[in-house]
Parts: sequence; structure tokens; C-alpha cells
Amino acid sequence: MQNQKYKVAIIGASGFTGSELARILSQHPQVEIKYITSESHQGRPFSDLHPQFLSIIDQALVSAEDIDVSSLDVIFLALPHGVSMDFVKKWKDNNCKIIDLSGDFRLSSPELYEAWYGKPHTYVKGFEGAAYGQPELFAEDIKRSSLIANPGCYPTASILSLAPLFFENMVQNHSVVIDAKSGLTGAGVKASDTTHFSNVNENFKAYGVGVHRHTIEIEEQFSHLSDGEVQIQFTPHLLPIDRGILVTSYAKTKKLTTQEDLFSLYQNFYADKPFVRVKTSVPSIKDVRGSHFCDIYPFWDKRTQRVVAIAAIDNLLKGAASQAVHNMNLVLGIAETAGLNQIPLRP
Repeated sequence: MQNQKYKVAIIGASGFTGSELARILSQHPQVEIKYITSESHQGRPFSDLHPQFLSIIDQALVSAEDIDVSSLDVIFLALPHGVSMDFVKKWKDNNCKIIDLSGDFRLSSPELYEAWYGKPHTYVKGFEGAAYGQPELFAEDIKRSSLIANPGCYPTASILSLAPLFFENMVQNHSVVIDAKSGLTGAGVKASDTTHFSNVNENFKAYGVGVHRHTIEIEEQFSHLSDGEVQIQFTPHLLPIDRGILVTSYAKTKKLTTQEDLFSLYQNFYADKPFVRVKTSVPSIKDVRGSHFCDIYPFWDKRTQRVVAIAAIDNLLKGAASQAVHNMNLVLGIAETAGLNQIPLRP
């Protein structure tokens, strides 16, 4: 029903993701934000915490303990890793859909989670029914699931950059190198030595070399798409900008191709995916900033006989909040593009 208003809750409002969820959902034609929670700011207006919402979203923040889960259609968990799993366990028997923006259910097993996140998982059964929430690749799985594991921001851009090749079994599985750069908001809202202005301004650095937890998330999804286990070299970098991700992925192919054939492959693969734009030139972060688009430029390097795929997304939107809304649209059976037609902000 196009006029139906679905009731949703945002659990965890203090961070960037909670704020962006509220911004998108407040303008969604079929959504009513019934609750926004914050354990440390309960009682305060949401617009007190995020001044850009003054006179737009002034509702009081409440504790997650005080919400009526039975009255909700969808719950968004905008919580840290290791925290979301407790809420999923607590609310698992309600009829509402849960979209988890943490990494708690993105991997295939609790053993892998513990190995890469360094903490035990307290709700192992959740792995059985969780769907990996990449709409362009797993829409049918998402529609059937009550628990959606919203992908990470780096994995979103990285996976989409090479997915057409893996789907066609064209990649040498151990040849992939991914060089990724993210704006500062990818580190979260809490300040640290790493995110201090004097350390970020006019600086550029790699981090998590060889050990970043998004490595295994990307490897698992590529392995699902291909005919065998995939191992990648993934190196993230911190850019001195507010938001955005630019990924450059390199892969050796099993057979030679041409630029024309490579471009056609990507165009055909994403032809019915409204938020992936295959480009004929290199994308930039400002081409997608403030939007749900992922822009991809596939390039065939004849000299090195290697594919170079460059992808750009907004880490807070396509890499988090708008992707969660896209997943919500799928599980509710409403228009896939509802509430997601923001035009990129440039300049």
C-alpha cells in the first residue's frame, strides 16, 4: 500500500550514522520515525544533539529499554560492534525487521568474528538467518530475512568495484589488490589522537595494513560470488576530508579482454541497479557526496593485462545509512528507490 506509514526506530542517535538515518527517514514518504534512542542523552531533543534538525526533528530521545518493540515494523541498530548483538538477541522473537549497521553479523561464523573483531559473539544463532545487506547482489535474500547485516563502507565500494568480474568467474582469485581511502567520518563521532585536527589536516596515511577487519568481509563476499576461496590485499587510508570513499581495485583476469568488452560487462551487470552508475571516466568523491550512488569506472590496462576498477561512494550514506534504508525498502516490499533520490552535493 503506497499510503501506508511504516513505524521505525533508530537505536543509537548520537553518532554520524544515526544522524544520517534520521535525515533520510524523516523525508521518506512511507516512514514514521516513532523512536530515536540514546542512553547518554535521553530526555533531550534530537535537535539538541544534532542542531541541523532544529524544528525538523525535535522529538525527545528515549532509552532503548523504554520502546514498544511490538509497535514497530523496522528497527535500525546504529550501535558499535559488540553491542548490536545483544539487542538482536533480546528482540529476536518480535515480528519487526532488524537492520544492523554494525559488523556483528556480517561474517559467516562466530569464530571468524572473534578472530577479526577480538571479542566473543554472544548470539551465535543470529548468523543462521542473517542476510548480507548488499542490495545490488543479494536483494532476494534480503527480502526473505528478518535480520539484515548492513555492509561496511569499505566493503561496499570494494565489492561493487569487482563484483561483475567475480560473478562471471573472470578473476584470478589471489590476484586482487584493493587500495582504499576514506574521509574522517569513517572513524566515528568520538575524537581520538588519530582523528585530532592537527594529525589529519594536510596529512595522508595508511592504517590497519594487513589486519583491517574489513579484509575478511570483502574476501567472504567475493568467495560467495566466485568459484573458490578469494584472498585479497586490502590497505585503507585516511583522507583529510569529512566524508567519502574512493577505492582503486586491481585484478588479474583468467582471460584477456578489451576496454569495450569490460565496459559492456559492467553496464549489463548493473543495468537494473538504479544506484550504481558505470562511468566512462574516473569518478571522484564529490560526484557522489550526499547521495546513495556508487560510481564505478572499469579500466582494462593492456600493458599489464590487469583490470583497474575505481569506485566512489559516500561512506555515511551508500556505505551506511542510505544502504540501510535501501535494505528497509526491500524487506518491506516498497519501491526500491523510495526516499533515496538525493542528488550529489557538488561543490
